[in-house]
Amino acid sequence: MKPNPSSSGASTATRALVEGRELLRKQSWSSAFSLLTTADRETPLEPEDLEQLANAARLIGKENECAEFLNRAHQEYQSRARPRDAARCAFWLGFMLLFKGEMAQASGWLSRANRLLADQPECVENGYLLLPVGYRAVHEGEQATGLASFVRAAEIGNNFGDKDLVTLALQGQGRALIRQGEIRRGVTLLDEAMVAVTAGEVSSWVAGGVYCSVIEGCGEIFDLRRAQEWTTALEQWCAVQPDIVPYRGHCRVRRAEILQLHGDWHSAMHEARQACELLSAPTPNAAVGSAFYCVGELHRLRGQFAEAEDAYRESAKWNRTQPGFAQLRFVQGQIELANATIRRIADEVQECCGRATMLEAYVEIVLGAGDVAAARAAADELSEIAESYDSPLLYAASARATGAVLLAEHNARGALAYLKHSWQRWCELEAPFEASRTRLLTALACRELGDEDAAISELSAAREVFNSLGAAPDLARTDALLLKRASAGPLTSREAEVLRLVASGMTNRAIASHLHISEKTVARHLSNIFVKLDLSSRAAATAYAYQHDLV
Repeated sequence: MKPNPSSSGASTATRALVEGRELLRKQSWSSAFSLLTTADRETPLEPEDLEQLANAARLIGKENECAEFLNRAHQEYQSRARPRDAARCAFWLGFMLLFKGEMAQASGWLSRANRLLADQPECVENGYLLLPVGYRAVHEGEQATGLASFVRAAEIGNNFGDKDLVTLALQGQGRALIRQGEIRRGVTLLDEAMVAVTAGEVSSWVAGGVYCSVIEGCGEIFDLRRAQEWTTALEQWCAVQPDIVPYRGHCRVRRAEILQLHGDWHSAMHEARQACELLSAPTPNAAVGSAFYCVGELHRLRGQFAEAEDAYRESAKWNRTQPGFAQLRFVQGQIELANATIRRIADEVQECCGRATMLEAYVEIVLGAGDVAAARAAADELSEIAESYDSPLLYAASARATGAVLLAEHNARGALAYLKHSWQRWCELEAPFEASRTRLLTALACRELGDEDAAISELSAAREVFNSLGAAPDLARTDALLLKRASAGPLTSREAEVLRLVASGMTNRAIASHLHISEKTVARHLSNIFVKLDLSSRAAATAYAYQHDLV
């Protein structure tokens, strides 16, 4: 007796469906997707299974298929007069589109979800629909409105026992509070959200999103310890589910930033490039801008300027207010262009996190352009932000910026106190490159005070680190400082500067104006120069400057 083909097909579809559901429970997303799509081709799946298939598709990076299955489930629920279920699918479609930046379509789906629930008693879907309201409000700077939406969403989630909703709402509250400046409360709620994630209480779809959001929130407040801890947890979570795609790129960006800070630039570049690839396919994710920025930063620090410029241009498609381009122009010697760029960024970036990232670069560049007053104002602002965030990383950056300004104001002794504090902070953070950059300024302060032995010691220690990292621009600058002192002989750095200006033809009055010091101080420096070099006239001093390459 021949088998019935239709019966055989139904049997195959049933087996695929049963096995696919089991694989979903085991979090074998790719295999589950394959079996469930096989079952769906034989016999169209029920809407509940279509929702689960959509989840699997999203987790393995098949966003178009995810949307297709959610849309089908939505239509099925509508045809069966199940408005709450239809609204849930409409919400997830809108929520996905919202984070892809497709605002018109997102608005349409979210509006439909709200309409479907208009005449229904309160349900958990009402709580989910408060999430995009909260995110929009926070994005538009209305933190109180956003916070209220997330608080109400959490209440609904608790009422209906929905861990996914509660966890998403806690994460939203934490981010909103941080933006309001209530950092301690915000961080506590982020940690609470992560407890649910690490305990396995939420779906994988929600877990991955919360991981990325919390790590991003830690980055906003420069909480390096938390960012590192949660990034490690995300790596472990991804390792347990090797076929998950969407969150690996975010993880690699954060790893690259941490590795860069700790001086493992080779590994940082590998992670950043991997992040660029993962976040570019199948469709570019906004986080790809951060990945390209990491690549640009590493190229700039190594002196690979053409490659840095290419990476910064890719990053700028997503965010044009990062200071890297200005820093690149500065190290290339294009001071006026760097100055104009960093000032434009300073005008555009108003929220604290972005300003903190920008301000230290601003201080360095405007000092290079000779605007000490603007540098002082920026350093003071950075100090205030560091105090409000209570961040060791920002304390280190702020102390260095203040030290640099004090050095430019000819207060070398005051500068040394700040620079020592900055160096200690960078060492505690295990940030060798940043610690060595601080040592360069310390060397200049020591020279200003006439302690050449200490200056050479600081420069030599910094040079060793720059050489090991391949930090070509900073290595060249350090070598120039070592060479410049050898040429200047017994002169302090200020005396050498006065000598260079004398050789350029400036009068004592012009030198005083240029260096923002008195003519009496200029005369004292000249007297010291004549005695130390055994010179008798300005003409002899000019000849010495040219003979020793000080001009």
